[in-house]
Amino acid sequence: MTEKETLYGKNPEELAALCAELGLPRFAARQIARWLYVRGTEDPMRMTDLAATARERLAARFAPALSAPERVSVSADGTKKYLFRTRRGHYVESAYIPDGERATLCVSSQAGCRMGCRFCATGRQGLQESLPAAEILNQIVSLPERDRLTNLVFMGMGEPLDNPDQLLRTLSVITSEWGFGWSPTRVTVSTAGVVPQLRRFLDATKVHLAVSLHNPFREERMEIMPVERAWPIAEVTAILRGYDFTHQRRVSFEYIVLEGLNDSPRHIRGLSRLLDGIKCRINLIRFHRIPGSPYFSPDDEAMRRFRDALTARGIQTTIRASRGEDIQAACGLLSTEALGGR
Repeated sequence: MTEKETLYGKNPEELAALCAELGLPRFAARQIARWLYVRGTEDPMRMTDLAATARERLAARFAPALSAPERVSVSADGTKKYLFRTRRGHYVESAYIPDGERATLCVSSQAGCRMGCRFCATGRQGLQESLPAAEILNQIVSLPERDRLTNLVFMGMGEPLDNPDQLLRTLSVITSEWGFGWSPTRVTVSTAGVVPQLRRFLDATKVHLAVSLHNPFREERMEIMPVERAWPIAEVTAILRGYDFTHQRRVSFEYIVLEGLNDSPRHIRGLSRLLDGIKCRINLIRFHRIPGSPYFSPDDEAMRRFRDALTARGIQTTIRASRGEDIQAACGLLSTEALGGR
């Protein structure tokens, strides 16, 4: 039996084509978009400014896409990890991180991940599915704290640029006036460096970019990030030099510090050479232990020395605070492998 498509996640052009099919005036597409993304309902029977027959046809054709989280885990630091079930029976996690007046949601774009980064629990479970836009958006709109959100980071499960069509569709809903109407400056997308999709992403959006770097040297990066074999970080930085990051859009580089592996003066020099000519920031991240991992995080003093050495070379560098580690919600810990690979 064919699975019904969903109305949620469609853009105005698709809604206009749908309206033409149903014999509705073209302006009805904007009305439907307003119901979906501004008024927050996907139930056609509640779209009272549409003709009753059109509402009935829409209700018969489209399945609901939105669903509440199935479980929440609460950290001692206030972070909350939500578990969502997809329509195909897989699971994804997202992390809500409150911090004073700022409240960030770490969004997942895939169930699992095929990048295979050695320091990441999500990478260990492999890829189960890439999420459609409706199920990416569901993590936002079905969040109990939705109205408190100030920022979105696509740093949850999955590689966003490995799901490019649905990522761009999602970002369009979030940042367009017909959608959520968010400023692109409130959104950051992370990537391990999927070169074939990077230019497309940069040209199509104005949201911030975060690149998972973790080692400036090709052979060493390949040992912990297999993506380096296909798409070297040097190619990523070469592309980035062709874009302007001096105004509203920012690029940052994520760097999980692994004791004795990527934290030497040689790595500081390598980072300085690799990032030369790119206006950017480096976010240093403590390694969060996953079972059976051979890696360790340096102590706080060593992290500060590494930060200060990079800052002295003119690279703005910060140490990201770890949040939600006690509920397995911190960087690199999201995983639904225990749910039977789903």
